[in-house]
Amino acid sequence: MTGPDDVLLVHGGTPLEGEIRVRGAKNLVPKAMVAALLGHGPSRLRNVPDIRDVRVVRGLLQLHGVTVRPGDEPGELVLDPTYVESANVADIDAHAGSSRIPILLCGPLLHRLGHAFIPGLGGCDIGGRPIDFHFEVLRQFGATIEKREGGQYLEAPQRLRGCKIRLPYPSVGATEQVLLTAVLAEGVTELSNAAVEPEIEDLICVLQKMGAIIAMDTDRTIRITGVDKLGGYNHRALSDRLEAASWASAALATRGNIYVRGAQQRSMMTFLNTYRKVGGAFEIDDEGIRFWHPGGSLNAIALETDVHPGFQTDWQQPLVVALTQASGLSIVHETVYESRLGFTSALNQMGAHIQLYRECLGGSACRFGQRNFLHSAVVSGPTKLQGADMVVPDLRGGFSYLIAALAAEGTSRVHGIDLINRGYENFMQKLKDLGANVEMPAPAAQG
Repeated sequence: MTGPDDVLLVHGGTPLEGEIRVRGAKNLVPKAMVAALLGHGPSRLRNVPDIRDVRVVRGLLQLHGVTVRPGDEPGELVLDPTYVESANVADIDAHAGSSRIPILLCGPLLHRLGHAFIPGLGGCDIGGRPIDFHFEVLRQFGATIEKREGGQYLEAPQRLRGCKIRLPYPSVGATEQVLLTAVLAEGVTELSNAAVEPEIEDLICVLQKMGAIIAMDTDRTIRITGVDKLGGYNHRALSDRLEAASWASAALATRGNIYVRGAQQRSMMTFLNTYRKVGGAFEIDDEGIRFWHPGGSLNAIALETDVHPGFQTDWQQPLVVALTQASGLSIVHETVYESRLGFTSALNQMGAHIQLYRECLGGSACRFGQRNFLHSAVVSGPTKLQGADMVVPDLRGGFSYLIAALAAEGTSRVHGIDLINRGYENFMQKLKDLGANVEMPAPAAQG
């Protein structure tokens, strides 16, 4: 149940205009913080956003004896793992349900302590993200796993050993698990069908700075030669391309003009191509990217999400809001998370025309095609959106609801906005900086 502090009133119809800044990627920074556990000596991580996932990992590291303090510049953390220790199970359990990051502490803790306890995991409900595969990977390295009340207890009776692993799907989380475990395991680990997202490459850069030996082949194979000891790192996190694309979609849907300081072209090339096809305009300089609606009609497109270097699934939801304003029929085929199109029901309540289908539309067949999931959408536009009451379903869906409310006529009540803090730093202030007409409702009088 959400409280009054978790509701936002959005008075729509005003184009978003101005400048905001994106900092380090949500999908890299918490993982780089976990990597610091592997080092003998302190690490410095810069460009760190103030988001909930960072705070969760900071708390987990401190429970295990890692000293975490602010650095000399804004957005810098210094992490010192010199005195790593076992944490109280009840304290760890207090973090259960708040994040999926704890599963990635397994490998580093097994190397440092010989054991680990991982509580139940949370995260966005957008489809199956089985953690069983994480545990199966750790077993292949030589860990033993025992189910206990509230979570899983892992032990490494001997030094973990390198192994050959093939992922059934290029999972980002599973790739991170292998990297964080293999760097100190004995011998060579070969990971095939690995994820190769920019955030994965940046994590590999972090580990290489610590002393790891990691080679990436062009066929999604990563080879890790285990070493005996790692040091600390000094690293500036790559910018959050997913947040940058969210603001770009907001500029398009509200007919606005937003300069996203910190946005980087290299990691957003696929998004930028699609943005241009829809009819959005952008301009790139050394400091960021300006996104705007150039006037006139937007174009309907056929879109298929995929793992990198394809169109990222996290870009899909915000862009679908903009597609409700495009002329014609757009087709969206979601191939990464089977339940990610569920958020469209609220858009239909606002006046959008979006139909969901179980078939693989507009592209190649995918692994969800014969499994009865509503994973394709046809978006008919343009449609005028009207303000409505909405409940945030997940991180990207929640931000998409904000975009829809900002583009709509009238006032919307968006419930559960605190979830957006998981991945969007200071988004309320950013909305106000862009001229959005938003407010927290006054608390009801007590009778």
